[in-house]
Amino acid sequence: MNGRPRRPGAARLSLLRTALLLLALAPAAVPAQQRGVVPEDYYEMTFVGDVAISPTGEYVAFTVTTVREEENDRHREVWLAPLDEGRPAGEPFRFTDPTREASSPGWSPDGRYLTFQSPRDDGPSTWLARVGAPGGEAFRLDGLEGSPVWSPDGERIAFVKRPEPDGEPDPRAGWIAPDAISRTADPERFDGRVITHARYKRDGTHDLLPHPGSRPGNELYLLPATGGEPRRLTDSDIDIGDVGWSPDGRWLAFSTNPEEVADPFGRASEIFVISAETGEVRRISEGAGMSRAPAFSPDSRRLAFLHAEGPTDPTRLMVVELRDDASWAGPPRIVSGAWTDQIGGHRWTSDGAAIRFTSSVRGTSHLWEVPAEGGPVRPVTEGARQLGSIDETPDGRWLAYTSTDATTPAEVFVARGDGSGEQRLTRFNDAWLAEVTLNPAEEITWRVEDGTEIQGWVIRPVGHDPARSYPMVLKAHGGPHGMYGHTFFQTFHVLSGAGFFVFYPNPRGSTGYGHDFAHATLGEWGLVDEEDFLTGLDAVLERYPEIDEERLGVSGGSYGGYVTNWLTGRSDRFSAAVTSRSIGSLEYLWGTSDALGTLENEFFGAPWEEPERYRAASPLNYVQNVTAPTLIIHSERDHRTPMQDAEQWFLSLERRGVPVELVRYPRSSHGLSRDGEPWLLVDRLVRLQSWFEHWLGEPVLGAPDGG
Repeated sequence: MNGRPRRPGAARLSLLRTALLLLALAPAAVPAQQRGVVPEDYYEMTFVGDVAISPTGEYVAFTVTTVREEENDRHREVWLAPLDEGRPAGEPFRFTDPTREASSPGWSPDGRYLTFQSPRDDGPSTWLARVGAPGGEAFRLDGLEGSPVWSPDGERIAFVKRPEPDGEPDPRAGWIAPDAISRTADPERFDGRVITHARYKRDGTHDLLPHPGSRPGNELYLLPATGGEPRRLTDSDIDIGDVGWSPDGRWLAFSTNPEEVADPFGRASEIFVISAETGEVRRISEGAGMSRAPAFSPDSRRLAFLHAEGPTDPTRLMVVELRDDASWAGPPRIVSGAWTDQIGGHRWTSDGAAIRFTSSVRGTSHLWEVPAEGGPVRPVTEGARQLGSIDETPDGRWLAYTSTDATTPAEVFVARGDGSGEQRLTRFNDAWLAEVTLNPAEEITWRVEDGTEIQGWVIRPVGHDPARSYPMVLKAHGGPHGMYGHTFFQTFHVLSGAGFFVFYPNPRGSTGYGHDFAHATLGEWGLVDEEDFLTGLDAVLERYPEIDEERLGVSGGSYGGYVTNWLTGRSDRFSAAVTSRSIGSLEYLWGTSDALGTLENEFFGAPWEEPERYRAASPLNYVQNVTAPTLIIHSERDHRTPMQDAEQWFLSLERRGVPVELVRYPRSSHGLSRDGEPWLLVDRLVRLQSWFEHWLGEPVLGAPDGG
């Protein structure tokens, strides 16, 4: 194996950068070069989301999240952008109190009120504010204790909440499973947990979860739009979600898992409709599988929903005809045809002739449309980018959404209902982007042995000179059923700014290329997609001969951390690695992760049922081959890929004499790189960059052949 540690080159890189800085400061006739992105630029970034366009198309509401370096936190507000016939009618402005947090904007059907969530004072967090004259302070609506779902006529509001227990709430309710057999010596002194249910923890939650049978489920309530005493509509003792009104106001649809306590793996869910007047309930879905996200047609006579037979089966868009009493008028039918990419965010067009949905395809995320009777799927929006948080006016005239690409963080846009006439509404990130150099992502494709085409992207180093030699870092995404593509990744540009090529592929197992492609790795993590990564390296090295194949790094988080461990144990091509929230042993992960059922779905059973599959696909079985110096990054509160995998990988490399460091981040969960404490997130970027600079850094002067 030739994956031996390289001699440190960070000092020489530092000297070179110092020399370049001195040259830039000296009087000269040439313009100064812009710098690349650095980890600390995270503090300058603004994040937009939660887009909601008003029913009249006069405003777009959205959230603005800024990073506060001194406070080491993020602050989120609701802003409004005024519109005039789909064009900006003034600058966006802050709408909510800048001293309070606010999120999840929504509109009343007449557009007079903006609703949002804000943890102000004690009590319910749902607030309303009048938009336009006469305006006034935000206020709570008496009786509203959940996110509002307005009836089409604006006269009633539906919401879900968990009924309050009788008497004083017990802060330790559910700590002892109601079906526990063992007894305690002293109930008053025992402050531990007695667990009998598999779903007892969730990533991002510090405390363990109470036994689901010890608390009531979320129930559906109705409230007059003027406020008052809410009327409880359901009495099911199960959690209710995806609530939506029929346009005629007679029915509400919702999804739920009637076997929630007995089904901790979440392998089933069903759809029901309930009369808003009588509480009469009808089941819409039938049979095994997962049915969710019901949406009524404009005439209230059809219901669209998503259905998958099992966790590894494709999701289909279904439509069922309804009689006047909401019973079936015929069996549900598939309208999405041969479409096997992910489907989400579906809604009917205003004329009921088609259904729109969001989906990610080949690195892009867009809005798509299919005839309500079935037929070809066509794109509504297009381009080498990813759209998010898409909303539209009830009449279908206007769309609002966020859009991001490889060199631009997300901003808010508006367009006509057919996707034309797009207008950009926000420019929060323009100022700091103007100070840096961002190289574009260049697409590359190649084929593996069975003929499957694999797609990836390459970002060149800032100041790239084809006559010089450069290191490269391969980045692997999480999932495995995730997707890289046309979206902004600060990490990639930090590495590019530090003098690295960055290569990020979508191997088999990725979404966006059809169901068969996404599930090609079932039972064979690593064993299948390994070929895609290594042949991708060959394709990149052939196209970019200035990349030094002796200075290749690999990095990723979650499944990307698994890939990093896997590739350094199975290949000698990498001279350094940074593995984050990684996986070493699939057998240990099965018993410790909060992602219940994932490995059983992916490997056709539990470890004792498929022991050979689990062991063959575990990186720990190949750790004896690792020679690449490895930085291990893990969060103390990660329940998705718990700490023991990082500890095993660290000790294995340390005992074998491989240069290794383990960084344990406190107060952090699996999402550290996305939503962890800002200082820790930036620190992570600095460590990743410095590790690769130390082990892969060499003087960039000189041709690849040494001449």
